[in-house]
Amino acid sequence: MTNFYDINKNEEMLKKQLSYAFANSPFYKKRFADYKIDIEAIQSYEEFRKIPITTKEDLQLDNEEFIAVPKDEIIDYVTTSGTLGNPVSFALNNLDLDRLAENERQSFEMVGVKKSSVVQLTTTLDRRFMAGMAYFLGLRKLGAGIVRTGSGLPGLQWESIERFQPDFLVAVPSFLLKMIDFANQNGIDYKNSSIKAAVCIGEPLRNPDFSLNSIGEKLKDVWDIELFSTYASTEMGTAFTECEFHKGNHSLPDLIFAEVLDENKNPVEPGEIGELVVTPLQTQTMPLVRFATGDMVKFYGEYCDCGRKSLRISTPVGRKKQMIKLKGTTLYPQQIINLLTSFQSLKIFVIEASLNENQTDEILIRIPNDFTETRELQEHLQSGLKVKVKLEKTSVEKIEKLKFPRESRKPKLFHDYR
Repeated sequence: MTNFYDINKNEEMLKKQLSYAFANSPFYKKRFADYKIDIEAIQSYEEFRKIPITTKEDLQLDNEEFIAVPKDEIIDYVTTSGTLGNPVSFALNNLDLDRLAENERQSFEMVGVKKSSVVQLTTTLDRRFMAGMAYFLGLRKLGAGIVRTGSGLPGLQWESIERFQPDFLVAVPSFLLKMIDFANQNGIDYKNSSIKAAVCIGEPLRNPDFSLNSIGEKLKDVWDIELFSTYASTEMGTAFTECEFHKGNHSLPDLIFAEVLDENKNPVEPGEIGELVVTPLQTQTMPLVRFATGDMVKFYGEYCDCGRKSLRISTPVGRKKQMIKLKGTTLYPQQIINLLTSFQSLKIFVIEASLNENQTDEILIRIPNDFTETRELQEHLQSGLKVKVKLEKTSVEKIEKLKFPRESRKPKLFHDYR
């Protein structure tokens, strides 16, 4: 048994959160009673593990039962993707928004943002989206300058950089590549801009061994700025962020109790991959206890060269429900995406997973009709994945429709039909 989950490190805050959930959340009041959970008896991680896991299905099916404050205290409503087809509603009161600001303040400080810094946010604050608002609140609490350009519009991004001279960008890595393309096409000397670093969101930046993945390498090759990885979710209301040593994403121990568990719900050892399970601390409106995120991450343990002793994880290597068993090999979509992205001549693609007549997993990768390096791509994929996957030529129009569905806020490179 690993000893990385010592609840004594933040026992008071953890027990306070459990007590609050039991007293105020209709869902946990019933759940704790059904499982005969005695909060006062929890003195060790072994006892804490007796609390059952909360799933995304629980949150979707019993959404209203998670609300632990009077409705007139709720300030902000957001939504996040659900597992049963519809978005899941999430709500925050004033204290939750203060906590969200503190989370991002700590995260931005970890990457070197100071009061004297100027940060350009290339993320939306609307569409019931939590992240953009969280970044704004955190930077406001830190006292840094903020340039709210929103998503898209590369021309506006560069005009704002020229006008306000920000030090940091907050952006999705693939959008940074679009900004670079725009700069090259319009004679913008981006390499001598004011930008020194980018906080990369929404897409993985590194492999589990800390090396830059294909999109990270592409960025670094053409723009020598420092790249920081960060990972968060609406349900957690908390970010896991890289420090200056880039050796995993740190948790914020005063804001979250995190576990990484195997398929039997046992803690994994450092170097192993498991599902991230979280208990956010200091939340009020919708407290969650041992919430299974569905994200598979690599666990690195505690000790980092920076001196912090918070748990460190990778950004997700995949979704638990997206795990693919192909001819005895376990794969996650992100592994395939990284290999496809690194193949320079392939400009657009989507991946589809389905079940064959034997009810085993199959993978199909749609590539453009005019793509001419099919054999080379097949060899590239087989070398990286150790198994052969099927390629199918498809019209660019169809691939674009699959990649950019109307209902999605992000490009959808993986479609699971199983």
